[in-house]
Amino acid sequence: MIDKVIKTPEEYETALAEIEPLIDLDPEPETSDADRLELLSLLIKDYEERRYPMDLPDPIEAIKFRMEQQGLKQRDLVPLVGSKSKVSEVLSRKRTLSLPMLRALSTGLDIPIEILARESEPPPTEEDNIDWGRFPIREMLNLGWLTADESELEARADEVLREFFGTHGRAAMLDTLYRTTKHYVRSARKTDPYALSAWTARVLQLAEAGSGMHDVSTRVSPDFMKDLARLSQETEGPLLAKEYLADEGIFLAIVPHLRRTYLDGCAIFTEDKRTVIGMTIRYDRIDYFWFTLMHELAHAALHASTETSVFLDDLQLVQSDDPREIESDRLAMEVLVPESFWKDVAEKLEWNRETAELLAEELKIHPAIVAGRMRFEAKNYRILSQVVGHGQVRQLFSEVIWPN
Repeated sequence: MIDKVIKTPEEYETALAEIEPLIDLDPEPETSDADRLELLSLLIKDYEERRYPMDLPDPIEAIKFRMEQQGLKQRDLVPLVGSKSKVSEVLSRKRTLSLPMLRALSTGLDIPIEILARESEPPPTEEDNIDWGRFPIREMLNLGWLTADESELEARADEVLREFFGTHGRAAMLDTLYRTTKHYVRSARKTDPYALSAWTARVLQLAEAGSGMHDVSTRVSPDFMKDLARLSQETEGPLLAKEYLADEGIFLAIVPHLRRTYLDGCAIFTEDKRTVIGMTIRYDRIDYFWFTLMHELAHAALHASTETSVFLDDLQLVQSDDPREIESDRLAMEVLVPESFWKDVAEKLEWNRETAELLAEELKIHPAIVAGRMRFEAKNYRILSQVVGHGQVRQLFSEVIWPN
């Protein structure tokens, strides 16, 4: 049992092994398990920040990301780089950045010069550069993602994993591993790119095999999201939501999170204009299910046409600096409990079970969602813990193998 600052990889692994079942348990506030979870989270975060400092992004990817944020085209970089041909060569990594270019791009795009001055290397394009042993193979096997037995994994792990990723998942794997601008990860902690890529590929694998991917997805709008949220009133609301989305050509994949991914959900937009939503149900609560679902659908409503095709979200990062995440948070909250309603009604009432049920009836949503909003606004997750629907979501998805 870890009760002090983590100093060795062995202590780190011990702490991870202990915290995973506590996360799945989602203990009640002010219990010994909740206190233990908070302590382990702080110790693990401290160790990761010391041992795995965040890498600076690739300079070319940083330029492309800023271009996407500001809606810039290649021609807009000509004043900063010198000519159309030079811009093309820089972005294709055929020309290194000169000192004048570094200064101009740093000022013009507001990118720190220490990022632009880093040596830029093209991302690997061959799978021979992948360290197959770094994938969480045992965990994937325990969750039923791989059909091979343990003896096969020891003998030919790379072959089994190549087969798992397949044609569709391989692109997602490479994009995630090599941090292309197509993948955006919202997280307060350093995530494992190998585990992230495996999880993303699993979502796409299920979507490819399931119904709903054979139709062009319905255009997601706030009204669409509000109609969907009304299903939360039903006992089997999450299951009904999955069916509702499938009828509209949107596939909802329920895939448990892998260690060191810290994921709640994702939104994926395929090349043929289909929308795939992935959710981990990392926290088994009704309010968390519906907010996560609305957040990912908000990405579909707001960001499906951007260069980024995959949004991977750890919603425990309450305040994100990315404007797209801020927009999605706001829209998710608005469709569940409109801000005008909150200001005019909810803020003026006592926050208890009766109020949550009364407001939920008026909004035509589950009381857990209103209770979750109250806990969020109060920054106090000890209140209304009996209303947010602990342990009432995972049990609906009996086909999913949940981690022990």
